[in-house]
Amino acid sequence: MLGAVVFDLDGVILDSEQLWDAARRSVVAEHGGAWRDDATSAMQGMSSPEWSRYMHDQLAVRLPDEEIVRFVVADLLARYERELPLLPGAVEAVRRVASRWPLALATSSNRVVIDRVLELSDLVGTFGVTVSSEEVARGKPFPDVYLAAARMLGTAPQECAAIEDSTNGIRAAVAARMHVAVVPNPHFPPPDGVLKSADLVLASLDELTVEALERIGGIEGDLDEEEVESFPASDPHSEWAGPSS
Repeated sequence: MLGAVVFDLDGVILDSEQLWDAARRSVVAEHGGAWRDDATSAMQGMSSPEWSRYMHDQLAVRLPDEEIVRFVVADLLARYERELPLLPGAVEAVRRVASRWPLALATSSNRVVIDRVLELSDLVGTFGVTVSSEEVARGKPFPDVYLAAARMLGTAPQECAAIEDSTNGIRAAVAARMHVAVVPNPHFPPPDGVLKSADLVLASLDELTVEALERIGGIEGDLDEEEVESFPASDPHSEWAGPSS
């Protein structure tokens, strides 16, 4: 039985993955870097300390990490102020699910982005908990942001449903041992092998109903703690060591 629902933000509530991509590409182009073909997929799910270090180390951006974050986030927020890219049915889906369960938001977006998006979308107060991956040790596909959300909700991860759209988001939610409902991102669709790990795959947010989530079956966790710590072996981030601790 579900006790809470945890939403992702980018790709679930906002059609924003390509806007993050555009903001990062702009900073790379303006500050001496060189874009790589695999950069977009590599940075999906990374926290801001992770993707800023990646841009500095792998894309040769000649700025300190904190400046990279500042420029990218400023570019993104300027785009949101012009037009917030809400996905069709997103606000309605959030409010529909909130009528039944406590909600959390677990996202790779920065805290300042989370807070502004909730204001612009008139969803302030709908989520009892919001967590940015910049506030935990590791970004998606590791489970840290989902585990933090469950802890703050006071609900066991196994009693939460995660609403996701992307490969690394699905991996993170599965690693946290949550139930997983997926509305696949049309711009960056997860491969079939990853989708098979979800409990529920939906064609649109209109299908994200209380009844659909109540039908989600339990995931019997078969990952021990050591495996969760190293999850997943196929992580696209694995060729890059990430930010030093």
